[in-house]
Amino acid sequence: MSDDHQIRTDLADMDLDLVHRWLSTDAYWSMGRSREAVGTAAEHSLNFGAFARDGRQVAYARVVTDRANFAWLCDVYVDRDHRGKGLGTRLVAAAAERLDALGVRRTLLATRDAHEVYTGFGFTPLPDPTMWMIRTPPDRG
Repeated sequence: MSDDHQIRTDLADMDLDLVHRWLSTDAYWSMGRSREAVGTAAEHSLNFGAFARDGRQVAYARVVTDRANFAWLCDVYVDRDHRGKGLGTRLVAAAAERLDALGVRRTLLATRDAHEVYTGFGFTPLPDPTMWMIRTPPDRG
């Protein structure tokens, strides 16, 4: 682990106001997400943060999991000023290590970029994407 950044997993260490700003204003998959939704999601997930020497959080990822069979790696975000330092890779490595220790056999993610980061950890395209389905609730607006 680099001396410049530390990976932490305690929810109490996460700066969820900052994470909310990142996700709701700069992450294509979560634009407009509410602060409440970020907090609720974090409370019910495994959280991974990268922190600079001065204690500032500079990256975040979370995993939704039953801690036995299935996990979904999501919300992987590195602050724009800290990209290119391998922090996203370190967060994915920490998540993979934690899930392997739990014995989780299947981890999914969705991304439209950074495929090279994830293939290094064994992620591959779905073998049969026609098996997968999605449900979204009707618009209540």
